[in-house]
Amino acid sequence: MQKRLLFDSQLLKVTISRLCQQLIEVHEDFSQSVIVGMQPRGIFLAQRIKTELENLNIPEVKLGLLDTTFHRDDFRRRDELIEASQTKISFPIENQNVILVDDVLFTGRTVRAALDAINAFGRPSKVELLVLIDRLYSRHIPIQANYTGRKVNTIQSQKVLVELKEQGKKDNIWLINKEE
Repeated sequence: MQKRLLFDSQLLKVTISRLCQQLIEVHEDFSQSVIVGMQPRGIFLAQRIKTELENLNIPEVKLGLLDTTFHRDDFRRRDELIEASQTKISFPIENQNVILVDDVLFTGRTVRAALDAINAFGRPSKVELLVLIDRLYSRHIPIQANYTGRKVNTIQSQKVLVELKEQGKKDNIWLINKEE
């Protein structure tokens, strides 16, 4: 198995800072905007973005966690059971600008499931997508990120492995060539 480093700790920090600057340009004071991290790994990135925004003097950024397990189109088609994560959204979504956050955008199916799941909390005025890695040329559904840390050309046999300190590892993001 061959792997290539896409992000180390320092580059990840710089990228998150850049993404936050882009968010500030669009959302100004965040009074009508909320951040929703998609389970499982999008929540770590969402928390880092919230912390960075607060360090940039954006007060009281609302952060929620969203599990899409029961909204997935393959939920009942899998042989093994998918273990659900926690959904924790303690604020109204109605008429808010929702920023969905995930680590990797691949086929778009998880984002589609998140759009379905978010409707249970109200009708947002706008939904945007922020991802750390956009795997180009792999969409099954026509979904595009509004904010992207890095675009990576990948093929089906490759995998993006996200390792974060919140998981007890060093911050590294790898592009792995799976052996066939």
